[in-house]
Amino acid sequence: MNHSRIPGRRAALAVAGAVVLTTASLTLQSAQAAPAPSTASAAELASARAELNARAAVPGTAWAVDPKLRKVVVTVDSTVKGARLDQVRKAVADLGDKATIKRAAGVLRPLVAGGDAIWGSGVRCSLGFNVTKDGQPYFLTAGHCGKASGDWSDSQGGGSIGSTETAEFPGHDYAIVRYTGSADHPSSVDLYNGGQQNIAKAGEARVGERVQRSGSTTQVHEGQVTALNVTVNYQEGQVDGLIGTNVCAEPGDSGGALFDGDTALGLTSGGSGDCSSGGETFFQPVPAALQATGAQLP
Repeated sequence: MNHSRIPGRRAALAVAGAVVLTTASLTLQSAQAAPAPSTASAAELASARAELNARAAVPGTAWAVDPKLRKVVVTVDSTVKGARLDQVRKAVADLGDKATIKRAAGVLRPLVAGGDAIWGSGVRCSLGFNVTKDGQPYFLTAGHCGKASGDWSDSQGGGSIGSTETAEFPGHDYAIVRYTGSADHPSSVDLYNGGQQNIAKAGEARVGERVQRSGSTTQVHEGQVTALNVTVNYQEGQVDGLIGTNVCAEPGDSGGALFDGDTALGLTSGGSGDCSSGGETFFQPVPAALQATGAQLP
């Protein structure tokens, strides 16, 4: 094992076992004229989300509250057709002014691909953040990665450096892996310019916050948080409580780090578009993953 390379790769936002949209952008915004804002209360919007969850939770849909429109914006991808599309449209229409629907050409699906990071049993994924638990070193990555493999290496066919302890997907999208090898595990993220960003704490994302995402496929990109508590319906099931951003990502970037300075915010779950034309990416919040696994930063 080449220890001199591991700090950057471990810290990197790891690479990719990604839930990423592979075609056109799936966004909560549209080129069409935006609908007029509603006067719905927070309680009414929460009720609208519950109604959608009961009646419209079909694969290929996502929804979140747009704080400016005061509506639940429901995005529908190209796989939702026929009776399922009619089902979603009817559910949105019945909510009246509290919801609106947007059509997108993208396809929501989990996709294992990627770059140079951690290798599992036939899969390659991204490391998100190094953490500790009961005084021992661990790392966080995407839950769909942890579901795919129980053991991890820093190279294809290499010796084991860690074993998946807990993985949650769908529902949530996080996994915690216990280091079993002698790999270094700094609390930092690879900036791909020869430097690293030290990570000192975890925090909750805020709508409008400027953020960065680091990944082995597309390296470092930045953007803005556009929504919180996003629900995404993958083919494998529903994932709730995600962070929505306009940061681009591509296959190979999932599982990795969303951060703001020295604050860890999220783990890449899925998205759409690419880093040439732009796109949208969803993230599992880090504080929720830490609380659930009993881990801490740094």
